[in-house]
Amino acid sequence: MGLMLELTSDNTENMISLGERIGHSLSGGDVIELRGDVGAGKTTLTKGIAIGLGVDEDVQSPSFTISRLYSARDGLSLAHYDFYRLNDPGIMADELNEAAGDDNVVTVIEWGGIVENVLPKDRLTISIIAVSENGRRLTLEASGNKGKRVLEKL
Repeated sequence: MGLMLELTSDNTENMISLGERIGHSLSGGDVIELRGDVGAGKTTLTKGIAIGLGVDEDVQSPSFTISRLYSARDGLSLAHYDFYRLNDPGIMADELNEAAGDDNVVTVIEWGGIVENVLPKDRLTISIIAVSENGRRLTLEASGNKGKRVLEKL
């Protein structure tokens, strides 16, 4: 049975702060799937996760490049995927499986629906819904031990 947590955010700073808390709780081998409409705050949350992981680069949305890799603390890497423009999930399946299976990599996936069948079962899924111009409702759902560990630390 999964563990679930619901949170709200009033502004960009709250989203980055939440992401930072999530990033601090990660130890590698974690997979985070971000769901939400365009402009919901998926990349903003990822920027916070990167800060919590000690990434010192400016995290950019990989909408046009599909993936970006960042160096993080403790020998970890952040693999950030955005499958919004992906038409053929097969071309990314091997790379995604490799990243998700690496204990030294934290994998964050935006628009993961197209690769749903290759995502690991043990992941943290964060759904973001805009409830006002700046307000967001977030549902964090852990579907395995790694995801539960992250939620328990929040």
